[in-house]
Parts: sequence; C-alpha cells; structure tokens
Amino acid sequence: MKEFTSRLDCLERRAFMERCARLALGVTVLPAFGAAKEQGAEPQTSAPQVKPSGFGSAKHIIFLQLRGGMSHIDTFDPKEGKSKGPKGALSTKAGFQISAFLPNTAKVAQEICVIRSMTAKVGVHEAASYLMRTGYDPRGTIKHPMLGAWAQHYLGTSHASIPSSVCINGNADSGNGFFPATYTPLAILDPSEGLQHAQNREGIGRVESRLDISREVDRAFLEKYPDSNVGAYNAFYDATVRLMKSSDLKAFDLSSEPQAVKASYGESDFGKGCLLARRLLQAGVRFIEVKSGGWDMHNNLEEGMEEGPGAEFDKAYAALILDLKSKGLLESTLVVVATEFGRKPEFSGSGRGHYPKVFSTVLAGAGIRRGYVHEGSDALGAEPVGQGVTVGNFHATIGWAAGLPLDQPAVAPNGRPFSVGNRAQPVAAVFA
Repeated sequence: MKEFTSRLDCLERRAFMERCARLALGVTVLPAFGAAKEQGAEPQTSAPQVKPSGFGSAKHIIFLQLRGGMSHIDTFDPKEGKSKGPKGALSTKAGFQISAFLPNTAKVAQEICVIRSMTAKVGVHEAASYLMRTGYDPRGTIKHPMLGAWAQHYLGTSHASIPSSVCINGNADSGNGFFPATYTPLAILDPSEGLQHAQNREGIGRVESRLDISREVDRAFLEKYPDSNVGAYNAFYDATVRLMKSSDLKAFDLSSEPQAVKASYGESDFGKGCLLARRLLQAGVRFIEVKSGGWDMHNNLEEGMEEGPGAEFDKAYAALILDLKSKGLLESTLVVVATEFGRKPEFSGSGRGHYPKVFSTVLAGAGIRRGYVHEGSDALGAEPVGQGVTVGNFHATIGWAAGLPLDQPAVAPNGRPFSVGNRAQPVAAVFA
C-alpha cells in the first residue's frame, strides 16, 4: 500500500481516496464543502486596492452557462443586413433592442446589463467552456477553480450544513480546481429529483459508525504518511453527515413551490434548475451554476431558438429575474448569463458556425447598472467595438461584485500564483 500511494501524485491520491470512501460509507451523495485548507493554497498579500462601487454587492451568484455557443446576433445583439437571422429585433423599455426570439427577456430588459464586446481566441467547445467557467485557458498540469471555489477560499463557507457551491443539470467538472476537494460543487443532475439519494438506506447511525472506523485508519496512516488531503476528506465526510441530518434538505425539493411559480419557469430542466437556484440561494448557497445545453446551432438555429433551448431560456430567465426582484433578492444576487463563444455573422440559412472574436454576456442585480449596454459590435456583429471585454475581465468583474480580493493571489500546489480573472481588471462601467 505504501509503495502504491507513493507513486500517486496529489490529484491521483485525491481521486483514489474518494473512491475508497464512497465504497466504504455507502453514501451516494457526497457534497463538497467545508473550511479545510490545502497546504500551499493560502492567499499572498499585496498592496490593497481601492474598492470602487459594487465591491461585495453580490452575496449570491447564479451562473447560467449556455453550453454550445449562444448566437449573439440572434439573442442580445441583433443585426440587420446580411448578418440578420430568421427573426428581427424587439425594442425594449430600456432603449436597446434584443432579438425577437426573446420576447419575455425583452420585458425585463430594464433590469439587465448586456456586454456586447466579449472577445476571446478559443473556438473549440471544451477549451472555450473551460475558459468561461474558470477564467483560464486549460493546461495539462493544473486544474483551475471556478468562481464558487474562489469565493469559498477567500470568504469561507456560506452555510453550516449545506454546500457553498452547487452545479445543476450536469457534473461539477472539478470545479474546485487546485483547491481542496471540500470546495467541489455539489452536482444536482436532475433538479426535479434534488437530493433524493441523500439518505443512506442503512441509516445515519451506520454511516457515522463507518466514519469512526475511517478516522481510526486515517490516524494510523497519518502518523506514517502525513497528507493534508486526508484531513480534507475527513471534513468532506463530516459535512456529508451534517447535510444528511439537516432540515435544510427541503431547499432541494421543488414540490413545495406553488404551481403558478413552477409554471412561470417552465417544465424544462433549465427552468426547473433556475427555480431550484432561487430556492438554494434563499437557503444560504453562495454560488449556483445552472447549465443549459443545445446551443451549438449549426443547422437548427430557428428551431432551437423557437422551441428548444432558446425558448426555454427566454421563459426561465425572465421568470428568475422577476421572481428575485419580487422577493427583494435581486439587489444581493448577481445573475450571470455566460456562453463559451458566439456564432458567425454569416447565416447559412439554417445556422451559424463558431465565432469567439465577439459575443455577448449578460449581468443583472447586485449593483449592476440596469438597462445598460456595455460597448458593442460592428454592424455585422463581426468585430468588438470599444476596448473589448476578455473572459478574464468578465471573471474579475464577477469577483469584484462578490467582494473577492483580486490583488491577492492563491498559490497552487505546483507553487505558481493564480488570481481571480488571471490578473485582468474588472469592468467598472457596468456597475451603477
């Protein structure tokens, strides 16, 4: 055993230990949260920066990830002429136009801020999605954290018994990055089911008994082979037990929502995910990612926007903004609409290809300027107009709103310093 574990690097040991513990404890839902720190991951201090308007205004973040590459021209940056798609534009009370594919979103335009000058260089799905979720280009030697893990690192946990980060409609995809396993988002694959497998069929007593045995084994192991990951996983499993015992599990159950509220969000997984996100932030979760797939519309743009993910997004997004506002939650919640890249200005008659050179993202709530368009693209939707906003700038802006110290890097296990947004500056103009 000693020879085997000594051949594993840090990440491999982490995965090996997690698999063993899952088998031993018999728990199917293992949330990743807690206050454990990994050696070498403490922030390094530097000269403090002046914190401008908007710093720390976002107590919660809902990160809507539209996977596949949302067409900016057919959503938040409509064009005329040869770039025009199947539908035209709608005027809004905010004074700017958005695509006629988004009639519900048009009604809440006065609450949102559209960034039309996003720009990147990566046009491949996997790498571009990684960049948008972490603020970094993928590297073979390091995994970068998502914003929820950064927030947990600097601000601590957001709740005593439920996770600080949750990922809805998909796997967490190592959202903790180089931070400890306790920072991994809890994955909710089906928002309708929530955490239906959160209870061990043999009862919580049996789980606690197994944990006691595990700690005893760890004690002997640590005396010979000190490893900070073992302590992190003990905290990980302790947190699991707290969640299994907690009355806060009801936050993951959509059945108690009024039927009218459910209907406003729609029956899609994305709509249910947005409703679940609202419930979770009310319960104390700080960072919630909600995934929406199907945006890679090479050959089915009109259908996809009329009946598929476009229509599902339009209904759920408008409902989320209105719901948060009516409950007084929008001022403390930053709602982010993100996608890995845009689509080509050339409309083929059925769809558009990948286009990272310019695209759109959207922010709302938490001190963000309302009814505002930041910069833009040219008449074709082919070039950014203005300074342009990189993905690093975008992440730094969200981190700024969340009150994260952008000037204080964290040192990864490989000894290299990393910061929120990869040292980019926040876009100050988007704050009220």
